Amino acid sequence: MKIVTATEMREIDRASSERFGVPSLTLMENAGTAVAAFVLSQYASAECVGVVCGKGNNGGDGFVAARKLHEAGQEVRVLLLAEPSELRGDAAEMFSKLPMAPVTASSREQLKDEPARSVLDADVLVDAILGTGFRPPVSGLYAEAIAAMNASSVPVVAVDIPSGADADVMGEQVGAVARADAVVTFTAPHPAHVFGMLTRGPTVVAPIGSPDEAVVSSLPLNLIIARDVAPLIGPRSASANKGNFGHVLVLGGSTGKAGAAAMAGMAVLRAGAGLSTVATAKSVLATVAGFHPELMTEPLEETEAGSISLAALEQGRLDTLIKAKTVLAVGPGISRHPDTAALVRGVVRKYKLPIVLDADGLNAFEGRAGELKSSAGTLVITPHPGEMARLTASTVPAVQHDRLNVARTFARENRLIVVLKGHRTLIAQPDGTVWVNATGNPGMATGGTGDILTGMVAGLIAQHPDRVAEAVIAAVHLHGLAGDVARESTGEYSLVATDLLKSLPEAFRRTQDAAQTSAVTISG
Repeated sequence: MKIVTATEMREIDRASSERFGVPSLTLMENAGTAVAAFVLSQYASAECVGVVCGKGNNGGDGFVAARKLHEAGQEVRVLLLAEPSELRGDAAEMFSKLPMAPVTASSREQLKDEPARSVLDADVLVDAILGTGFRPPVSGLYAEAIAAMNASSVPVVAVDIPSGADADVMGEQVGAVARADAVVTFTAPHPAHVFGMLTRGPTVVAPIGSPDEAVVSSLPLNLIIARDVAPLIGPRSASANKGNFGHVLVLGGSTGKAGAAAMAGMAVLRAGAGLSTVATAKSVLATVAGFHPELMTEPLEETEAGSISLAALEQGRLDTLIKAKTVLAVGPGISRHPDTAALVRGVVRKYKLPIVLDADGLNAFEGRAGELKSSAGTLVITPHPGEMARLTASTVPAVQHDRLNVARTFARENRLIVVLKGHRTLIAQPDGTVWVNATGNPGMATGGTGDILTGMVAGLIAQHPDRVAEAVIAAVHLHGLAGDVARESTGEYSLVATDLLKSLPEAFRRTQDAAQTSAVTISG
């Protein structure tokens, strides 16, 4: 799903009407209907809904929502922050259809009067004051209304965007911004919806009639949705066998870190690959093999520190293991031993099959990131901010401050796919296109979840070796969703990496179900 700017959204609405024949009144009717449907589904016990409207098109959406809520049997009170004579166009048309007499407040004094207060004291508030076309800061009567809503203790549902917010800002907002317990926006999300943390609740992106052909953006920035993932995890042929779904070789593990390679190997299988082999330092092989009976293992020569030795490459052992493999995952638990780091760099240079590089596999390229360009095959790297900082000779704060450009630039310059982990994990492709993941939660900030992701990425690529970028996108989405499923039973504090393995089947099921719905929900 494309992420668009406020200017682009205005053009989308215009094109929908002028080029594709969808009347602007129909777009507004559908928008308000979507808001009403959300309120009814989430706040069914509310006895009274207050709808606070500005004089622009956002207020028009609010008038429709008020009408639809009234038709559904709700008690609805409407507050218009203007004189009715100030309304124009579609907003004026929808105002004329209101089935109840609104309260008007065109001054700060009127906003404090009892009629206006009766609206603001409703059980749920709908914020329809300012939309995505607004540019901060907000002042005057609208600022006072925003302050009044913010002082209220009842839930607030924002129409399109919390009033006062800048739709194109990816970080912290400035000036007065309405709080929101949920947001219902339309057609496509804006940068602030995805990156701005405008609400701790859901942001629903509802279709309102604009055809896909009208949705054009130059960012290029996309939100991963279930419909992007579902084609890669659809029903399998009844005649399928394990050979149809790829064989991943995980190269990792060392003394004290055998579990990382084992978790990656098992994640390969949980992601649907046919076979998973973990090649590891011989002294820790028993630990890896004991993790799960489905894992196959291969011992490799090791250093005095118990990590995989460069000899495994130089003496041809890896050449033998690579035969008939589909994907290579390198790095989980592999250690930073100099001999092992040299092995990693040699593997990336030599083998032509897709490689997923993570953890200390990435650290092997600290100060030598340019060597990543010498990869013989498709390369996918999955750094957390610290690893990204080391690769770019930067700092974690600098990476976090400009995550989008850091990931995009590195992917372009080194001709690889970057999965920059964190809140809103980014998948940057060599052509500069970036996909944003909205699944996942803070409970996943625990050791081992990155190893699970490495295995999942490799496992999805193994099944779709001709669709690497799509497989990476699917793996990241499912990984975060598995974390969300796990949180439901463990909470965020007690979640551990292997909980994701148990939750993956449900994540697959939910993704397939969500792909059948028209609306998209972004978690807060």
